[in-house]
Formats: sequence, structure tokens, C-alpha cells
Amino acid sequence: MRKPASIIGRDLEWQVLERFLHASGDDTLKIGIVSGRRRAGKTHLLTAAATAADGLYHVCVQEEGDLSARARFASAIAAHGGIAGASTADWESLLTTALEVAARTAPAGQPPLLVIDEFPYAMAKAPQLPGILQLMYDRAQRGEGPGGRVILCGSSLSVMRELLSGTKPLRGRAMMDLQLGPLDYRQTAELWGIADAETNFKVHACVGGFPGYRQLSDRTPQSPAEFEQWVPDTLLSKGIGVFTTAEVGYLLREDPRITDRSAYYDVLGAISRGSTTLAKIGAETGRSKDAVRPLLSTLESTGYISRRPDLVRGRSSIAVRDPVIRFDRLITAPRLGQLDLGRAEQVWSAMRDTFRSQILGPHFEELAREWVHRFAPDELGRPEGFGEVGTANVHDNVGRAKYEVDVLALQGKTVTFIGEAKATGQRQGIAALTRLQGIREALARLGYRTDGAVLGVFSLTGFTPELAAAAEPGIVLLDLDRLYNIRD
Repeated sequence: MRKPASIIGRDLEWQVLERFLHASGDDTLKIGIVSGRRRAGKTHLLTAAATAADGLYHVCVQEEGDLSARARFASAIAAHGGIAGASTADWESLLTTALEVAARTAPAGQPPLLVIDEFPYAMAKAPQLPGILQLMYDRAQRGEGPGGRVILCGSSLSVMRELLSGTKPLRGRAMMDLQLGPLDYRQTAELWGIADAETNFKVHACVGGFPGYRQLSDRTPQSPAEFEQWVPDTLLSKGIGVFTTAEVGYLLREDPRITDRSAYYDVLGAISRGSTTLAKIGAETGRSKDAVRPLLSTLESTGYISRRPDLVRGRSSIAVRDPVIRFDRLITAPRLGQLDLGRAEQVWSAMRDTFRSQILGPHFEELAREWVHRFAPDELGRPEGFGEVGTANVHDNVGRAKYEVDVLALQGKTVTFIGEAKATGQRQGIAALTRLQGIREALARLGYRTDGAVLGVFSLTGFTPELAAAAEPGIVLLDLDRLYNIRD
């Protein structure tokens, strides 16, 4: 089963699907779970898999009544099998018929495939569905029911994870639990078809690696100048599919736990503006730590925020992980009144400094860490990798200095990489290298092994001739072209 050329990246995910669909052994019923936030490309991946396997693909509809949902499913079964109709009496009959029909259309020697997309929508009106699937699964193990493969997919991460938790019916019965995250930044560049590294970086800082936003955008900026027009025309234009405030509203509505959205908006805004601890978020939002803690837990479980580890001090800071949410809270939401009047270009002009300082700067640091984690092992000839990658605050009592380290990689007590990432308008010079050498010495005094550490200077605008001349083995200079692996 070959992955279609239209699917960018997702090689590992496709391999997992192949293993699930063609698992050796018996042909009894096997269940798989696929989850991922809205716009992650789940539907594109699963429709391609269903097409490749001649499987039955069905998508559920939000806020549809149970009777209508069963009738639509019956029509999909009939259309797939070329039969007159299917009984809509109950879900068990429908699911059994779906597998039997899929078995007739499956290639010889291949188990039938049934994909139910947006499964949580059907569960909202038919909560018995997981129990019915458990019953069918158990019967199939005894040879008393149809076999095959059933994939349940959904954008509500909390609902999908709950399917396999605790004493839920499907716990211990799912052979596959596949979670789709965003594409990496190089795959995103390939998806958008942008050749210019700076433009790629800025687009990624706005919408991240979620394929769905490429489909919603009616144009693709190919230069920094075109990007400047793309933002007000696309991200800040009410009524357009990527208007970020509307999109964030959709994202929050996907999780049934998020009922008081205003509280989550407040917390996300505070984190985006730089409140990185529980105490600071509580102070900015006027809420107690006990009130903020469950909000953070929900946002972290959905992947909208993350905890960034301080690899030296053992603490963690909280950051908005989703670029669309960060852009909305910092750029769009504060000026909604003006955007309601159609003043997108004026808003963008007023918010450019915020974009540069609070979005591009932190995002450049994130890409630097991703490069060390994902691409540096191959490009620096260390296939074993650099270990855990994060940030650090280093207090050097001997040298009476404190360092905030943008990029740090550790393998136990061995420092493998120390990096400085700056998205300023000035080229990085010798001072950046000197600072990294000071950090290396401070870490050595704290008991870390630093002899083999690579020193990396990341710059958005390039390097001075003096720094370029100082590069030697163990020192790497990385501009956007190198981060994106663009060669002349």
C-alpha cells in the first residue's frame, strides 16, 4: 500500500496504518484509534488509506440526531456495496452490515476496512457505541462475528483518549492508537510550496504545521513582501476561513470539557504575553492557583500549551504550543473592534512590532530546538542524537553570572549542544560565541561534562565576517537557509 504523493510527510503514520491494516495472524476484528486536533490532516490520511484498501469510509456529522445519523450511515453502506439498502434499526446491525459489505469489496487476502471519522459526534447521541464495538470485538475473537479492521477517528482529543481509559469498554482492545501532530517546519514548507526561507518561517510562526490551513488559504505568499499582504488578507480578514479568532473558537469547542471559554481565553492570553508560571498566570487573570490549575491541565491535554523543561534547574515553564492560538491572542483578539470595521491593514501595521518581538523571537528559538532534536543528528553526523533538548537557566556563582540558554541538549550529565538563537535585525557576532563559551564553562563548574559540546549560533539575519571566520569543528552557524536546508 503506497502512500499517495499528495500526502506530505506522515511516513511514520502511514507505516503504522499499513501494519494495522495488514497485521499478520488471525482475521478477527481489530480496532484502531486515530486522533489529532482540527486541521491536522486526519481525514486526508484516512480517506487515502480507505481508498488504497478499498475500505468503507464514513464521516459523522456534528449535532445530528441519532436517527438521521443511522440513516446516513446506512446510505453510505449501501453506496459502498452497491446494495439496495441497509437496516437502520440499531447501531449493532449497521456496524455488522458495514463490515460484511466491506469484506465483499476488499481485495483478496486483505481484511475489510471500516473507517468512522469524527466518531465523537456519533457518540454524543449514541453513547452505547463503544460498548457495542466491545461486544462485536469479543464475539469476533470467538469466531462468532465478522472480522476486519475498524478505525475510529476524532478531533476531540479528550473524548478519543477517554475511549481507552480506565474501565471504558474499548480499553485493552485497540491494536492501534495513532495521534497526529503537526508537520515539522520543513515538511510545512514543502506543503505550502514556498521556496523562500524567511517567508516559510513567518508563515509557520502564524499557523504552524497543520495542513488544513493551506487548504483554507486562497493564496500562498512567496516573498516577505507578499507575506505582509497575506496576513491582513487572510489571518485578519473576518469571514475568511483562516480568521484566527473564529478558528480558535472552533478549536476550543472541540473539547466538551471547555464550557467557560472566556476563562480559557484569559489563560491563553496571559501565557502568550509571557506569563510562564502558575503564579504569574493566576496574578494576570485574577484567579487563584487552584482555579488556574485545571484550566492548564485541560489545555495541556489538548496540546494547545506545553511545559518547557529547564534542563538544569529541573523546573518547567508554560508556553502556548499552538501558533494559531498565539497569533490570535497577541495580534487578532486585542483589535477585534477595528477588525469588525474592516481595518485589517491598519491593525497589522499597528501590531507588527508585537509580531516581531513576541511571536517571531520565541518561534525562532522553537525552530532552533526542533532543528537540534530532529535534523542535527543527521546533518552533524551524530546519528545517535543529542539527547533531551530544552532550555535552561544557569547560575554561575563563581563567575557571578546568570545565563538564559535558548537551546540546551543533555545526555545525562553530558552536555551535547549549547545554542543561542536571536531573531533581531542585527547579525550575530563574536559576542554570541563568547557567551556560549561562558555558558559551557559555567556548566562545567556545575559538574556537567562539556568537552564534546557543540556550540551553535542561530541567527535570523546572518553573521558578521569575524564570527564566520571563527567557525571551526564544534561550532556551527545556522541561518534560516540552513535551518530549512536551502542550498544555492
